[in-house]
Amino acid sequence: MLVNGLNPKCRESGTLSWDDTRMARRRRGVSPSRPGWIGRKRDIGLSQSDTSAMSEYALALSEAEVGRYRLMAANALRLEAAHLRDAGVVPGAVVADVGCGPAAMSVELAAEVGPTGRVIGIERDERALATARSLVERSGVDNVELRAGTAEETGIQPGSVDVAMMRHVLAHNGGHEQSIVDHLATLPRAGGTVYLVDVDLTALRMIDADPELDDLAERYARFHAMRGNDPRMGLRLGHLLRAAGLEVASFTGTYTIIEAPPGMRPPAWAAREAMLADGAATTEDVERWRAAFSRSDAAATRPTIFAPSFVAVGRRP
Repeated sequence: MLVNGLNPKCRESGTLSWDDTRMARRRRGVSPSRPGWIGRKRDIGLSQSDTSAMSEYALALSEAEVGRYRLMAANALRLEAAHLRDAGVVPGAVVADVGCGPAAMSVELAAEVGPTGRVIGIERDERALATARSLVERSGVDNVELRAGTAEETGIQPGSVDVAMMRHVLAHNGGHEQSIVDHLATLPRAGGTVYLVDVDLTALRMIDADPELDDLAERYARFHAMRGNDPRMGLRLGHLLRAAGLEVASFTGTYTIIEAPPGMRPPAWAAREAMLADGAATTEDVERWRAAFSRSDAAATRPTIFAPSFVAVGRRP
């Protein structure tokens, strides 16, 4: 979210290996003192979609970034299993994944709802939508339908889905959060739910990281604030659901504890070009961070990331 930013599949100890995510596909509160660099969505962090009136898509969808989204999705299934089930993500359900980005979560949801269920992925960014189509094809699922649309104009028939989901999108759409949730609230059938996941970018932490990365998370949060976004969006999810006329069925927050493997990069790094363009970072900053990541990749001691994520479920009367 993430998550809100980076939520790879974690073992019970809070560490990960790349093999954990492959096994997840087959099987189906700590706050250290130093700010870290990890952020969706998605996750956490991450911008998965914007409405047409908002800031442009900030995260470059490289193969590594798509891999990060897939790790987010695999871990979300484990950490949010009870929330997803209670919200109605069960065999036979119809789920709208609004702001689906490269559709990593859509693919995971497709397995959860099974062959009698369906997932509708909505994404406005053409690059992300093209990546999503490729990922869905490679994953071999046949119950995911991808459509072009925005967070406020999905094109989905009101009252036609069981769950309307949005992950790590609201934090990237400052000033439009309530109108987005208001629209999502029209999509579920009576008794259906709106499922929101988002972050508090100001509460990200990391230990054992290269000290030159200490300011990256702060710069990323400032970048979003400059765009009119709320870096602490996760804290407001319950309020947004209530204001949309929904009953808040649950509202929880957790820290995901991750040992970062070499090569892993945060959403802030994926957004570096947008940060440069907006004046939130300089070329010297980017080169300094690049060198720090290289040193970190080679270090024997791996950085540990503490990523806060919030989940809120609103039920339609």
